[in-house]
Amino acid sequence: MPVSLFSARAWSMLVATSLLTVVPAAQAISARDKVKVDAIEARMTAAEKRYSDALVLVANADPKGTAEGDAALEDMEDVISACIAQKGCQVSNLLATYKRLLKQRTDANGEAQEEDGGPLEADPDHIAPLVADVPEAARAAALLNDHRHAFDDMVEYNPAIQAGIRRWLTDMRPSLLTSYENYMNLRGIMWPEWEKDGLPEALLFGIMAKESNGRVHASSRVGAAGLMQFMPATGRRFGLGPDGTGFDTRFDPRSAASASADYMNERMRGLNKNIEYALAAYNGGEGRAARIYRETGGQSFWTDTSYNQFPGETKDYVPMVIAAAWIFLHPQQYGVEFPKLNAQPATLRLAKSTTIYELTICLGSTGTRDGYMRALRNLNPRYEADGWIPGGTTINVTTRIAGLYNRYCVSGPRADLARALITADLNAAIKRPSAATVTGSVAVGDVQAMQAAQAAAPVVAPPPRPAAPARRAARSYKVVRGDTLGAIANRFQCEVPALARANGLRAPAYALKPGQSLKLEGCGR
Repeated sequence: MPVSLFSARAWSMLVATSLLTVVPAAQAISARDKVKVDAIEARMTAAEKRYSDALVLVANADPKGTAEGDAALEDMEDVISACIAQKGCQVSNLLATYKRLLKQRTDANGEAQEEDGGPLEADPDHIAPLVADVPEAARAAALLNDHRHAFDDMVEYNPAIQAGIRRWLTDMRPSLLTSYENYMNLRGIMWPEWEKDGLPEALLFGIMAKESNGRVHASSRVGAAGLMQFMPATGRRFGLGPDGTGFDTRFDPRSAASASADYMNERMRGLNKNIEYALAAYNGGEGRAARIYRETGGQSFWTDTSYNQFPGETKDYVPMVIAAAWIFLHPQQYGVEFPKLNAQPATLRLAKSTTIYELTICLGSTGTRDGYMRALRNLNPRYEADGWIPGGTTINVTTRIAGLYNRYCVSGPRADLARALITADLNAAIKRPSAATVTGSVAVGDVQAMQAAQAAAPVVAPPPRPAAPARRAARSYKVVRGDTLGAIANRFQCEVPALARANGLRAPAYALKPGQSLKLEGCGR
């Protein structure tokens, strides 16, 4: 008896689901959630009966059997999707039913095959085409891959989190996607620091997305700095701050990740591993969070007596971080397609002097949405975007950036174009034509009189122009809005480090204020 299309679908579905592992965590659920779970399980029972009835129709060669079987499989997919989203629903129980029904059909086909000369072999070359040809199997595999995670049971999924998810998926969607791309370029540096401390990666992403959108040089008006926005005093407690070169290690991704992991573990230990309170401490002060937790007897962050004691900023911060983490873990549920990046960490030895601006131009945007400037700045926070980096310097990149650099930035048309754009001088575009001189007074149209006047006029040599005084080298410069230290250094032929030292400016920000007077020591003009 030949294998039917329906049995092929069943076999491929069994293979697709067997590749997925869903391990639910035991959890206490409310009476309302219990009612919802019971309803989901009842739907699965109905789908199971519909599927079994379809098998009978198929066995009797009834053409309705295949359509009914397909519809039953779609019912099961919907039920499993609902179970994934419902707190307390045991996905593994539904999967057991799902696999048992599929196996029932494949076993029946196997017996028929033995009569015809042997069972159907489950070899990869035979199975892969079936899975590829059956949309139901692909949908089931993708659906089940978005299963619950340990983090899901560490936080409370409630309307506040849903409101945060709504914000991330609407007006803040560009920020979410940018944060993800920035994080993936830094993941190889940051995630190991959290992983060794046993903290959820989703939480790292959520904090970074909310704090800085993944911009290493982010600073706040109150003094917080870096990817994880450490205040100076808190940063010093965890080993962050100016190093021997004047660089503030709050801007270093690895240092910031390590310090934030230590901070979260310290807060979690003091708050019975409660993520909501730990996040409240991260944002609104550890003293307040500890006091509220203690005074309320460890009640949920969402209990009104606890929640209402936190400032509005913290009430917004906690659900927004959890919402970003939730989308990070469950993108398929929300129709989110995060950028796919080749972001394996690597290093690159520069073949010639360059700037991050120049590299951004010659690298192009292959494999990324917005080009590589942010990745280069994040991976090399010690360098200004417009500051010259000497040839022979080793910088941090990804394997993709390294490949593009060797192809486009060392030599060739794109490298030449990038250098021309970086060194272009706006002043060279300004034309200064010589002034035309007209003597005498001639009526319009009296051409002959004008020509006669010109012929009769004696030729007088212009008086010699006095020699211009030697231009003195500029010794100071007043900063105007939009100035950067790198641009000023280029204008007056200075070295950025020397100019910074002369004026007490610290890397990497080299913060300037309009009206500030700079000493131009060691400059060429």
